[in-house]
Amino acid sequence: MTVKPGPPRSRLDPEPMPRRDLLGLAAVWTTVSALVFALFGMLRLPKAAVLPSPSKKFRVALPDALAPGEPYVPPGRQVAVFRDAQGVYAISIICTHLGCVVKPTAEGFECPCHGSRFARDGAVTKGPAPRALPWLQVSAAGGRLIVDEGTAAKPGTKVQA
Repeated sequence: MTVKPGPPRSRLDPEPMPRRDLLGLAAVWTTVSALVFALFGMLRLPKAAVLPSPSKKFRVALPDALAPGEPYVPPGRQVAVFRDAQGVYAISIICTHLGCVVKPTAEGFECPCHGSRFARDGAVTKGPAPRALPWLQVSAAGGRLIVDEGTAAKPGTKVQA
């Protein structure tokens, strides 16, 4: 096989790069880019991948101006705390239908998503919610109330505070 000579080369034309040099440069750039991406990955390691969530148990101080039977929703929590003549109790304000956060109303609670309604004691007054809002464990320690969002209590359970 004979190679035909091409047109004459100018002095200004770049030298052709041999295939071996091109493959060597490609290997070097691949290695450098892999190391850079690995470095960025390692820089992310010290950061937690999971966001911290608030504790299920929390202290609550009821406002002095809270009228008996009126709900108090602590900021950042899905709990309504009530005080009446028999004691203090807490009810979850997460709808038992699809998990929306219910809003306090004059009659009790109302789900803004699908219209379920609940009495002040959590009982369902209008569906589609299949069951009442769960009561939560409340304890009094040293004059402070501690509500446990993770522990259900028997409906009607109240603590003296």
